[in-house]
Amino acid sequence: MDRRRQKRIVVELPVQICGVDARGRAFTESVIVSNISGRGATLADVKVPLKRGALLDLEYKGNKAQFRIAWLGKKENGKGGEVGIENLSNSVLLWDIDPLRSTAGIGQG
Repeated sequence: MDRRRQKRIVVELPVQICGVDARGRAFTESVIVSNISGRGATLADVKVPLKRGALLDLEYKGNKAQFRIAWLGKKENGKGGEVGIENLSNSVLLWDIDPLRSTAGIGQG
């Protein structure tokens, strides 16, 4: 059974993230958003070690928003490098498509 509260839209969007890593060091990294929903997104190809609950700033096509890390993928289950994030900047229109109104869509950034 799917525990998600909102539908996810599969995308492939290049973004820049920055924040403080799990070791307390500031970082900036280019990664991919692999899916979006009305409240969050999933990052792929994240190399920097992160902590659940930490804050990230995300930039996409000049638009910026702040997110909280909701979950971290584990290598053991094939989800290494994936990070689930929750949007804290609800008033910012960040994506090319509206995940709450879209029935299908694949964004190309």
